[in-house]
Amino acid sequence: MNEPPGLRERKKLERRRCIETAAVDLFDAHGFDRTTIEQIATRADIAPRTFFSYFPTKEDVVLADYADRLERVISEFRQQPDTEAPWTALRGAFVVVAADYDEQRDELIRRFRIMAANPTVFARSLQLQAGWEDVLADVLARRTGTDADDITPRLMAAAALACMRSSLQHWILTGHTSSLPLFIERCFDQLSEGLA
Repeated sequence: MNEPPGLRERKKLERRRCIETAAVDLFDAHGFDRTTIEQIATRADIAPRTFFSYFPTKEDVVLADYADRLERVISEFRQQPDTEAPWTALRGAFVVVAADYDEQRDELIRRFRIMAANPTVFARSLQLQAGWEDVLADVLARRTGTDADDITPRLMAAAALACMRSSLQHWILTGHTSSLPLFIERCFDQLSEGLA
């Protein structure tokens, strides 16, 4: 059973969120490239060097929720019944996480807008997603008991992430008026049936 975080950990999480909020507000108002670490630090009421205790780069502030989302996907995947096929279990996990995105739509749209307008943030996003693929492939391989030379877990991980990425982009481009989980379900189903 997980114990609630102690005071020190709660303070760190609070400061991290404060830095995120300050940074995203500044990026949104003045542009990513024009915003300095010093400006973020001033807005968050921290020393500039403290920023780097929480985030390695400015790009990582925009993508700060990535680690939490990966953890949530894996947690949801592990909660899917063992009797379900791995692809079906992945679909279920991604649909649940997509519902989180739906609930946080305004904040996510701000972050995606910043990412889309800045090549360095987009490149960092792709780099982090490659890490997601490695982690998901490993989790899938363990669940299915496949050998290291079997490409199936990596292919399924890459395809699941492609479903998420395509659904998110389509959701944003179409004005995010439809349900994101519904887009995810459609993508997974289309791949299951074959794109031809």
